[in-house]
Amino acid sequence: MMKKKIISASKASLVLLLCQMLSALDVPLDSKLLEELSQPPTITQQSPKDYIVDPRENIVIQCEAKGKPPPSFSWTRNGTHFDIDKDAQVTMKPNSGTLVINIMNGGKAEAYEGVYQCTARNERGAAISNNIVIRPSRSPLWTKEKLEPNQVREGDSLVLHCRPPVGLPPPIIFWMDNAFQRLPQSERVSQGLNGDLYFSNVQPEDTREDYICYARFNHTQTIQQKQPISVKVFSTKPVTERQPVLLTPTGSTSTKVELRGNVLLLECIAAGLPTPVIRWIKEGGELPANRTFFENFKKTLKIVDVSEADSGNYKCIARNTLGSAHHVISVTVKAAPYWITAPRNLVLSPGEDGTLICRANGNPKPDISWLANGVPIAIAPEDPSRKVDGDTIIFSQVQERSSAVYQCNASNEYGYLLANAFVNVLAEPPRILTAANKLYQVIADSPALLDCAYFGSPKPEIEWFKGVKGSILRGNEYVFHDNGTLEIPVAQKDSSGTYTCVARNELGKIQNEVQLEVKDPTMIIKQPEYKVIQRYGQVSFECIIKHDSTLLPTVIWLKDNGELPGDERFLVGKDNLTIMNVTDKDDGTYTCIVNTTLDSVSASAVLTVVAAPPTPAIIYARPNPPFDLELTGQLERSVELSWVPGDENNSPITNFVIEYEDGLHEPGVWHHQTEVPGTQTTVQLKLSPYVNYSFRVIAVNEIGRSQPSEPSEQYLTKSANPDENPPNVQGIGSEPDNLVITWESLTGFQSNGPGLQYKVSWRQKDVDDEWTSVIVANVSKYIVSGTPTFVPYEIKVQALNDLGYAPEPSEVIGHSGEDLPMVAPGNVQVHVINSTLAKVHWDTVPLKTVRGHLQGYKVYYWKVQSLSRRSKRHVEKKILTFRGNKTFGMLPGLEPYSSYKLNVRVVNGKGEGPASPDKVFKTPEGVPSSPSFLKITNPTLDSLTLEWGSPTHPNGVLTSYILKFQPINNTHELGPLVEIRIPANESSLILKNLNYSTRYKFYFNAQTSVGSGSQITEEAVTIMDEVQPLYPRIRNVTTAAAETYANISWEYEGPDHVNFYVEYGVAGSKEDWKKEIVNGSRSFFVLKGLTPGTAYKVRVGAEGLSGFRSSEDVFETGPAMASRQVDIATQGWFIGLMCAVALLILILLIVCFIRRNKGGKYPVKEKEDAHADPEIQPMKEDDGTFGEYSDAEDHKPLKKGSRTPSDRTVKKEDSDDSLVDYGEGVNGQFNEDGSFIGQYSGKKEKEPAEGNESSEAPSPVNAMNSFV
Repeated sequence: MMKKKIISASKASLVLLLCQMLSALDVPLDSKLLEELSQPPTITQQSPKDYIVDPRENIVIQCEAKGKPPPSFSWTRNGTHFDIDKDAQVTMKPNSGTLVINIMNGGKAEAYEGVYQCTARNERGAAISNNIVIRPSRSPLWTKEKLEPNQVREGDSLVLHCRPPVGLPPPIIFWMDNAFQRLPQSERVSQGLNGDLYFSNVQPEDTREDYICYARFNHTQTIQQKQPISVKVFSTKPVTERQPVLLTPTGSTSTKVELRGNVLLLECIAAGLPTPVIRWIKEGGELPANRTFFENFKKTLKIVDVSEADSGNYKCIARNTLGSAHHVISVTVKAAPYWITAPRNLVLSPGEDGTLICRANGNPKPDISWLANGVPIAIAPEDPSRKVDGDTIIFSQVQERSSAVYQCNASNEYGYLLANAFVNVLAEPPRILTAANKLYQVIADSPALLDCAYFGSPKPEIEWFKGVKGSILRGNEYVFHDNGTLEIPVAQKDSSGTYTCVARNELGKIQNEVQLEVKDPTMIIKQPEYKVIQRYGQVSFECIIKHDSTLLPTVIWLKDNGELPGDERFLVGKDNLTIMNVTDKDDGTYTCIVNTTLDSVSASAVLTVVAAPPTPAIIYARPNPPFDLELTGQLERSVELSWVPGDENNSPITNFVIEYEDGLHEPGVWHHQTEVPGTQTTVQLKLSPYVNYSFRVIAVNEIGRSQPSEPSEQYLTKSANPDENPPNVQGIGSEPDNLVITWESLTGFQSNGPGLQYKVSWRQKDVDDEWTSVIVANVSKYIVSGTPTFVPYEIKVQALNDLGYAPEPSEVIGHSGEDLPMVAPGNVQVHVINSTLAKVHWDTVPLKTVRGHLQGYKVYYWKVQSLSRRSKRHVEKKILTFRGNKTFGMLPGLEPYSSYKLNVRVVNGKGEGPASPDKVFKTPEGVPSSPSFLKITNPTLDSLTLEWGSPTHPNGVLTSYILKFQPINNTHELGPLVEIRIPANESSLILKNLNYSTRYKFYFNAQTSVGSGSQITEEAVTIMDEVQPLYPRIRNVTTAAAETYANISWEYEGPDHVNFYVEYGVAGSKEDWKKEIVNGSRSFFVLKGLTPGTAYKVRVGAEGLSGFRSSEDVFETGPAMASRQVDIATQGWFIGLMCAVALLILILLIVCFIRRNKGGKYPVKEKEDAHADPEIQPMKEDDGTFGEYSDAEDHKPLKKGSRTPSDRTVKKEDSDDSLVDYGEGVNGQFNEDGSFIGQYSGKKEKEPAEGNESSEAPSPVNAMNSFV
């Protein structure tokens, strides 16, 4: 295969020398020519119209201009001549009109304020600059003022006024503190456009004395500081929530005027609690895409590059859970003058005609005025060739004296435009700008372009000759361009030679010669050929060329369009490429490229490397693409397509796939049209209106699909009415007073014609109203404003185009926007079913008060207090949602013997309605939980002392405790069971008359009037003199259960270095016990993955001690909690408090341990000595203080000399205390890794203290408070 590319000779740019408007000349950008031609002045550089200068630096007012001869400069100030020679502080730069006013050597910038204008003048006219207003920048100080401290109630709004001094230009405002740190801003606290600091609602953390407003004046690089403002927030409980109220702007409506092209900034800041959220809409339209931005937490709407189309009403809506407020800003976009057609310089020949056109637009429309050489044209010297017609000056039969500079001024109340345009009348003999004897070289059969750039006034005529005495060139074999270039479309060898260009006008004649050489094309006469070679063989590709003898060719070989591998196996010869020892990697396409300075040719061949000599075989491949596609029988809605199949490649064609392209709406995208059997080569195709069809055909066989055929000719069908209406029409209100109608736009293919639009119609359902209709552009949404709240509407959307309407559309039902429900459910009744379940009833609210789609009812309920504990607690509201129009619901998971409150609210798509009055109900008593602990101490020969803690959850009024016990013999058989009823106000008991050296098993539970609760078990042994028992002991197994895990702890007496395990299972189940190994010799473990609300049994054992285990304990995991409003465990303040408490516990435990090792006492020991029967109670809920701490290290070996009873327990005199003994039952908390984080306390009733001593240890919380 071979491809050829021809490079034309030296393609110099074709400079268009004669682009003229109404006979105007265009002067070529030739530097030498420009230096020789006379030209009126042109302003090239000037200072801005509004020029604010630094009063500390020299003032430089720029004015640069060019012209021939060079112009002179003069200035006016405030409309009168400014004589710079009389002011020693003012100088003008050499060869320039730029003024330098010396301020740094004693000048005052204020003395030079004013309006300056520069004039540049030469013999052909005068150009003027804009009016340059000079103003020195100002950065005044803040006025002294006395700032009173701001006392604000928590939740109220607050505005801190900045009121910066008026500077030039206006300062940039920001708020910082005394440490020069920017004050954080958020949706709640933000800075307005006027610099004031707005608080939607204040919080306690807003209290500070260093709110400082800073004003930065960039021009003078100075920053001014306002006096610090003090804000103190005082709290009132409860904090009242408030619906939004707009802080700025005030009122319900306001207006705003902005200029075209500027940035439009609209602001809405609202007060309210919770903090309102701001949303912006444009009434009757949409915010402009790609130009709309939201800043300052959506409180500021920013639209860049505004135009007149952005005029309209913009509504900001502030909303929180209690309601909304809105404000409408009517925006009008005006426009300073802007150019439609600015006047352009004219270069004319004597006797020619021309025009200067000055067209500008604005709002209001600007006035156009003309000046000539800086003087109003009405009083300028008359010129008979000039006629002013509004925004146009017409020149007729101009002469050289008509040269001048004209100024066009377009102005309205918002600004002005000033443009200079000169009329330069020149009489110049012809000049040829192309270099003499320039050489052009081209390849035969390619175009040749010979340049003859020229200038003259009047415009010269151009003629071309071949040879020194040849005749003028004419005929179709040449093309003569307006810029003087001669084109030979197909140059031949005999086209070579000398060509002469002649330019003449009435002022003279000039000629220039150029040379043309036509070269023979470069050709590859022996191309490389396709090769199949065995692995490790040798192959050679030939590339023999023929070229023009005057051109030097270079040959390059490529592999797969890249460089050849850097391998010595590749040998490049003069006219061939040889590859030695061929490998599989050498497989590919090899290309020979031949380059000369004028052309380039190439040829390629494929090398296939095989393992063995190829054997003849049938090759199956995809079919070749069809060809010769033809359209016949063109009708409005159909056409016949025919084609010729390509080669089947030994696999019959099964079918043809016809695809189409819509060049009008989706060029380049091909869609499936139809399929026909492989024996068919024509098909009648159905068409749609207003589509520019092209078709292609793809052949398919068992191997695959062919490449697509070449596209057919295009066929544009006629336009017609739309056949269908837009689908998915919906009507859903986004606000209580609107209806948003949306639909799915038709595609261009479905439009059937130009000018696709939609007729949107609506009317209120069940009301005898006429249809309201509006025709909108090709969009997909329309907003109907001012509708009643949540009423049904009939809606229809009909498509139309320039030819008419689509069929009548079907109607759909939509609703205007929802609002919050108006009334609360009435007649709320509660029926308590049992101690943990209640049923609540209510009456449905009237549907008209729902003001939206009824989604259901929400029941808020919370525990007020436990009737058995009369203590305050954190109110944790729970919510249950009942879908649909239900009138009752069940409240599960209640706590027995407790007082509850609830209320009911109706819910729609907008949110919740008001709450019904709180309803109080009480749950009856239930059975109590197990006692919080059972501790057996002081064993003697015939007695044991039992101490216990009241149930963590009494669930009623305790009536008594039931104690059952029985002896256990050496074979672990149980003896007779003894039962004792104990009054509820007791917390200890001494059992006497027991057998000595006997093990007893105890069963202990509490009772209410409802029945008995879960029991706790324990074992103990009476002693036999001082003989040590020979068995180990695991006792006081306690649990602290949560919803899905439980903390297990125990006490162990026996040999050291014992490995423990925990066994557990569902209480009452016959399933095997599950076993968990305890890491190390710790006396606690966390059971994870438990089921909420399930009773479990647990026991602890020691490895290697003949399977010795503790007695069983039963606990219950907490119920699965209903949805909560606040999870205190995830609150940052709570986590921080718990970390601080844990740190204090660790410090106290270390101190206690040190004191114990030194033989001293610590608070728990003193307390036990003072009270024989401590009652273990949980942390105080009213004041947050804790009880005593106990030593968790009681299992260490005793010191030498200590006495140990026969049951290996440590007597109370030896301070045998543990965290388990003083535990809080299920209220005790462990982390899931077993680390202690809760507070175990031994709270007792306070007794009168003797003397100045206290009977209680200091509370760690009080200690922490005193530290703070």
